[in-house]
Amino acid sequence: MKKITYSFLFFLFCITTKNIAQTCSSLNFQLQANIPSTCNNMVMTMMHDQNNQPYLYVANKEAGLKVYNISTIASPTLVATIPTTQFDTLDVMNLSQQGNYLYLALGNTFTNPQKGGMAIIDVSTPGTPSVTDYYVVPGSTTGGGIVKAEGNYAYLGAMQSGLVILDISNKSNIQFVSQFIPSINFPPVASPNPNLYNARGMEVKNSIVYLCYDAGGIRIINCVNKNAPVETGRWCNPVMYSPMNHAKAYNNIVLDDSLAYVAVDYAGMEVLDLSDTSAISMTGWWNPYNAPNNNWFTSPSHTNEIVLEKDCNRVFMSTGKSDMMVVDVSDPTQPDSCNMYGGTANNIGTWGIGLWQNQIYLSYICAVIPFSSSLTQTTILTFNSCPVGINEQIENNSISIYPNPFADQAVLSSSKAFKNASIRIHNVLGQCVKTIEQVNGNVVIIKEEGLEGGIYFLEIVENNILLETAKIIVAE
Repeated sequence: MKKITYSFLFFLFCITTKNIAQTCSSLNFQLQANIPSTCNNMVMTMMHDQNNQPYLYVANKEAGLKVYNISTIASPTLVATIPTTQFDTLDVMNLSQQGNYLYLALGNTFTNPQKGGMAIIDVSTPGTPSVTDYYVVPGSTTGGGIVKAEGNYAYLGAMQSGLVILDISNKSNIQFVSQFIPSINFPPVASPNPNLYNARGMEVKNSIVYLCYDAGGIRIINCVNKNAPVETGRWCNPVMYSPMNHAKAYNNIVLDDSLAYVAVDYAGMEVLDLSDTSAISMTGWWNPYNAPNNNWFTSPSHTNEIVLEKDCNRVFMSTGKSDMMVVDVSDPTQPDSCNMYGGTANNIGTWGIGLWQNQIYLSYICAVIPFSSSLTQTTILTFNSCPVGINEQIENNSISIYPNPFADQAVLSSSKAFKNASIRIHNVLGQCVKTIEQVNGNVVIIKEEGLEGGIYFLEIVENNILLETAKIIVAE
């Protein structure tokens, strides 16, 4: 499938970015493979084997769990399928891994909701996975959103059935421990619609559950006493419910020490300070579409799943009809759009995202609202992780580029003389499209030869040290 290389949307991001992140200008996304599926067997999300074996696990909804050998990443090979008939014909919606076991969140949450549940899959030999046991939440009717395991317990986000804690010490005999359904009376809005409050995104750390409760914001649930979980903190952005009750969808969360990055659908990504979970505050907000003044139906982006590349201070998000956005969080108070993959006018949209080393996995889904998407598949990308040794920007060095935009050539002037430096020019996908080697002195001529009209980012590297980054524009 041919991808749209950039859009006017990305141009708007770039011109509002104060300083393009060093770690984002050279991502160089490369499409490795597309694993097709059908709208009757939709791909929800996927993850690489956490034991560093060359396998990809795919939550393939009606088609169950699929396992691919990706030792040759450009040619994934299907090696195993576990059909839904092995766990009460419940669709596979999400998955996580702990050691040699996968945990599947079961139950369609879409147009034909099912019961919610969880299955345990032994993947000690990934090519021959086996079901050890599965559990169905009694009385549940809205499916399963997410599952995480920690120690001897699994935490199932069962949509309207709330948080379900399960004892998994015996993988062949899952035992119910407790259930906690957060109140729908937060945030304080008149006549809350119970259909909008769903346990669907989650992180677990030291028996504390950080739960995305959809219209109910973020809930902090202390599960130290597994038999009596208690909510100890809550958050919802006040501008989303006061003075008007705007649509909210807290979808997914990742933790970074005392910070949390939260995907909030058409409202972008919030950075929350969790140092005191009884008094959560917002540190930063990536809000490119000016929520809540934008529209849920027409927004170019719907942030759903989210992953953090901690060492590089980058957040990757599946963003619906905008495919994937990358946000620089080196300054959490000012999260900045810094790269993207895909486009907004290609009639396809993403739901899930996975990260493993320098590999990104995207799931495309079939959908009608809030965005139109006519294709479902798993897309495998590779990218440049942060380069070792290119972390520090030399102080007291500044450059100027004139003219910019330019049609024929531009002059780059530096306050310090270069010595055997390199200039690398990247397009908006992070692909290196031009390199100028053996740069010496204070002045460099940059010619437009080999560059089509558009936006580019250049980085200047000397002795494996990144000196400067800058944006240049080649006139159409």
